Amino acid sequence: MTTPATPDLRPNNTHFSSGPCSKRPGWSLEALSDAALGRSHRAKIGKSKLKQAIDLTREILDVPADYRIGIVPASDTGAVEMALWSLLGPRGVDMVAWESFGSGWVSDVIKELKLPDVRKFVADYGKIVDFAKVDFDRDVVFTWNGTTSGVRVPNADFIPADRKGLTICDATSAAFAQDLDFAKLDVVTFSWQKVLGGEGAHGILILSPRAVERLESYDPAWPLPKIFRMTKGGKIIEGIFQGETINTPSMLCVEDYIDALNWAKSLGGLKALIARADANAQAIEDFVAKTDWIANLAVDPATQSNTSVCLKIVDKDVAALDAAGQDAFAKGMVALLEKQGVAHDIGAYRDAPSGFRIWAGATIETSDIKALMPWFDWAFATQKAMLSQAAA
Repeated sequence: MTTPATPDLRPNNTHFSSGPCSKRPGWSLEALSDAALGRSHRAKIGKSKLKQAIDLTREILDVPADYRIGIVPASDTGAVEMALWSLLGPRGVDMVAWESFGSGWVSDVIKELKLPDVRKFVADYGKIVDFAKVDFDRDVVFTWNGTTSGVRVPNADFIPADRKGLTICDATSAAFAQDLDFAKLDVVTFSWQKVLGGEGAHGILILSPRAVERLESYDPAWPLPKIFRMTKGGKIIEGIFQGETINTPSMLCVEDYIDALNWAKSLGGLKALIARADANAQAIEDFVAKTDWIANLAVDPATQSNTSVCLKIVDKDVAALDAAGQDAFAKGMVALLEKQGVAHDIGAYRDAPSGFRIWAGATIETSDIKALMPWFDWAFATQKAMLSQAAA
């Protein structure tokens, strides 16, 4: 096989990592010049910045007025764990997963919380569970968008409005790129470093009135670490949801989040963000549709992510290799693209099937996605030639 010439066009922005994700277009350190550095987060200026971040989050995501929004420690993981450890226990729990992070929540509830009445529904990578089998009179924990599988729920129609249990949704790679139906969600978590390209270590926890009622009426049988505690004397600590964080946040990261939120607002808000992510994902899908050696990992087009787009190699010669050989082939392509300086951090997640994961969220320009696609053909042909040469 003859190796083709490298494409002429290169992406301007080569950062396609699925977390931390690319900064917004035009970002520079100057965007953080107004950060409240060297000041207490409990001072007036610190609390006002945190409250501004909360208010902008509510505005752009269209979070209902009676839902509480808090900035919490330890990224999305911290937000999810706060919800699991604080809320689960009074009812049976249905745990739903179709990728590694969802599977991690399943493991935590079963092995760490050791709840007596837990059912798990797990689908293979590329597929999604049958939600008709899930009982929403129980508490239900699920991810909206599987970051490591590229499989998402298409909507929240599967959740009944008259449910008795709570719905706890990890929405970390969905918020700001997909339309979350808050009326169907009692707990929503995400982190800044996904769709808006913020910095790590901070999470967002959104609670419905039903979730607050659970917090105020239920005391878990296990001790809660200080950073998990959201109530005092049987009442929710309102300050957490007004900018009085449980632990010390980075005011530099807060400023960066505010900058990203203001950028999103300048575009036109959530609809504009969703449109950008959709256009990026479509550019990848257009390439996949005309290319016979690659396919979307998500089996059902209705469940294909518009942020963490996961791809697999379906070429028959590569498929004939053993698992280690397939993995080496995909990693070889990733290395070639990295060496050419056209794409960084696009390998499949370590627990996922071998292949690629391209971030297509709103901070990515569609022109950069389109410029990247021919490089995939080049990398495949180059790696295939090397495979043929090795077999000769």
